[in-house]
Amino acid sequence: VQLQASGGGLVQAGGSLRLSCAASGRPFSSYSMGWFRQAPGTEREFVAAIRRTGRTFYADSVKGRFTISRDNALNTGYLQMNGLKPEDTAVYYCAADTGVILSTIRRSSAYDYWGRGTLVTVSS
Repeated sequence: VQLQASGGGLVQAGGSLRLSCAASGRPFSSYSMGWFRQAPGTEREFVAAIRRTGRTFYADSVKGRFTISRDNALNTGYLQMNGLKPEDTAVYYCAADTGVILSTIRRSSAYDYWGRGTLVTVSS
């Protein structure tokens, strides 16, 4: 599967953005999908994930502010980000894999397929 992330941009603190991850190739419904982010000088970190069943997982830092979802008919995943903070500034990556298990869903190593990142900048 090939992934293409989009929707990043510059937003003021407290604002919202919706990221999209368009997939092509094998039916998107067979994949678990995750969002990760990486700020300058830091390691890539888990943000959110959604399994094929629709069960969702979030990092504590974004819980209650971000919502991950998917539309299998459109082969697209989403990350709705509300209440953005300057510390959310990062390059955001979407990832997918068919074999993600519960114990590894927050690990970047669990995903074989990655899209190019999209930059989110939150100004204070």
